[in-house]
Order: sequence, then structure tokens, then C-alpha cells
Amino acid sequence: METETKKNRKTFQGVVVSSKMKDSAVVAVSRFVKHPKYKKYLKQTARFTVHNPGNRAQEGDKVLIRSCRPLSKTKHFEIVFE
Repeated sequence: METETKKNRKTFQGVVVSSKMKDSAVVAVSRFVKHPKYKKYLKQTARFTVHNPGNRAQEGDKVLIRSCRPLSKTKHFEIVFE
């Protein structure tokens, strides 16, 4: 039997800004959004608390994160190590 991959998972690419917690990290994901009236592109940054098993990702690393089941009150993403 083949293993099913779960569909409809959100994936983002970002930079680890904090890895001081045990098995957790904070990843900043930046994107450009066009202002509806002034048509200027603005940079928006979102910070996600992600699961970092074994503290493999350190501050400054570029990582790929994907959504998963809720692991705690704030952790809904995990770092993809491939």
C-alpha cells in the first residue's frame, strides 16, 4: 500500500529568528503586498512558532515550513528537513 501524502498543507519559506526554546523556533516569513490605493508594494512579515525537533535549525538559517496538526497553543507548523 502506498502512503498517502496529506494535501492542502500550507508551505512557506522564511528565516529562523529565534531558536532558544526546546524543540521550537520562531520563523519570520516576509512577503510583498500591493497597497490598494497607492499601488506601492509594502513588505509584511509574519512570525510563526514552528516545531524544531532536536534544535537542528539555528538562528539565521533559511528554512521551509509546512502546516501540521496543532502541537501546542501557538505551534501549528513544522520545519521540513529533506
